[in-house]
Amino acid sequence: MLSSIENYYERLVMEAIQALLQGTDAGSDAEYLDDLACLALNDLPPRYVRHTVDFASHLSDEAHRAMRQEAADALKQAIETIARRRVARQG
Repeated sequence: MLSSIENYYERLVMEAIQALLQGTDAGSDAEYLDDLACLALNDLPPRYVRHTVDFASHLSDEAHRAMRQEAADALKQAIETIARRRVARQG
């Protein structure tokens, strides 16, 4: 039943992670990527959809850009949070 429901921000966060970290050492660290995704998604409101294509087609270009920017901002914050936590553990 619920297998067709997803949070649209998950897709946007995963795309942002891939674009930012592709080809880097961090991009191959599954645990780091999972932590990034969780932290970023926790900073975003859920936006549940059944069909991403239908949802995306109903968004204006401006609304879609805004959601992508929100995902990128949440990812940046997640990266900073993880870096801060690593420094605190070492210090």
